[in-house]
Amino acid sequence: MILRFVLFALVLAAPASAADPIAGRWVTEEEDAIIEVGACGKSTCGRIARFLVPPPDGLNQRDINNPDPQLRRRKLLGLPVLYGFDEEADLWRGRIYDPKSGKSYRSVIRRTGIDRLEVKGCVAFICQTQVWKRAR
Repeated sequence: MILRFVLFALVLAAPASAADPIAGRWVTEEEDAIIEVGACGKSTCGRIARFLVPPPDGLNQRDINNPDPQLRRRKLLGLPVLYGFDEEADLWRGRIYDPKSGKSYRSVIRRTGIDRLEVKGCVAFICQTQVWKRAR
């Protein structure tokens, strides 16, 4: 009887440990862009969907800071800045790309409310966290 109760409790608890979905449109902490997060094949990614503050070279701004010369011709609008994210327990792990520096970082994302995402980028043990808000 106790074993049956424990198994039942584990079945009920399993969905509660799943990560909250992160799909949607999110305004960056700097309020300069909207990132559209959704499925990209078998993982989740996020692309620059709209600029709220135009980049220095306008809406056709290219990925000029990318260390790969072949990628410097890509437009920032539509560029994936979050990629390879997979759900892991109560969070999402993947990579984040910063077009301002041209660098990619390990990243962890978690929902901290209905309209808030905590986006963390890390190099070794040094991390920087931003809070993105749901776009209206």
